[in-house]
Amino acid sequence: MRYVIAILLPPLGMLLCGRVFQAVLCLVLMLTLIAWPVASVWAALVVADYQADKRNARLLRALRKSPP
Repeated sequence: MRYVIAILLPPLGMLLCGRVFQAVLCLVLMLTLIAWPVASVWAALVVADYQADKRNARLLRALRKSPP
């Protein structure tokens, strides 16, 4: 769902990932219609990075809980 939001409304996709400063920059970039595809790709990459960070944190927690 975040990927769809990132492609259609790139600044909102970045805000959902907690990247406020990048969302503002993306909004400025998005105001030019020529740069809309660039902003969409950038937002999709930010969402992918956010998902990877969450997955890695979950794996680290599981490793810390497992007995040696």
